Amino acid sequence: MATLFCSDEAHFHLCGAVNKQNFRYWAANNPRQLHEGPLNSPKVTVWCAVSQFGVIGPYFFEDDNITVTVTSERYVTMLQTFLQPKLEELAEEQDLGEIWFQQDGATSHTARISMDLLREMFPGRLISLRGDVKWPARSPDLSVCDFFLWGYLKEKVFKHRPHTLEELKEKIREEIQALPVAICQNAFENFKNRLHQCIAADGRHLTDIIFKNYTKNYFSS
Repeated sequence: MATLFCSDEAHFHLCGAVNKQNFRYWAANNPRQLHEGPLNSPKVTVWCAVSQFGVIGPYFFEDDNITVTVTSERYVTMLQTFLQPKLEELAEEQDLGEIWFQQDGATSHTARISMDLLREMFPGRLISLRGDVKWPARSPDLSVCDFFLWGYLKEKVFKHRPHTLEELKEKIREEIQALPVAICQNAFENFKNRLHQCIAADGRHLTDIIFKNYTKNYFSS
């Protein structure tokens, strides 16, 4: 038995936007439509890792309640002080088997100090740029955080219309805690389907059918 954790960060802005590199929004309207927003909207930077057993997180990158840039040093601190203890707690409750860890190719993720620690934590089981299994660049179609988690949280969190960053962080915590495990399991079944389609397409673009069907299913859950 093996358990895969897919991880990533995203910016949640107080204005209601979620800013993620390569993030995609699927809609019936003209995709060239311009979406306007405040230039310097207050935000929090959220890190999560999702598996079929649920979500580890959120972890907020901040110093003295002020959002900070995710550097390799801060990423390593998060891995040591947050992820590692959470994995140990979860392993006491669930039979996780071998744990695999996936991340994208962000500089803070793939810096030498980050990779050295990740190889120690997940020997032979790191899915990443320069990892044991290569993770393709610019692949939001395959990332569970991108195609599922951030959109799901955006839909749930901003229904409450938080007015302060503390309210925003609390709503993110509440919605992650309330996220049904069954939805995470469905997301990983969909993840497997995407991988099969990617292989069948020889790495080219995937069809939009899988996205439209999945979006409809998980938002109606």
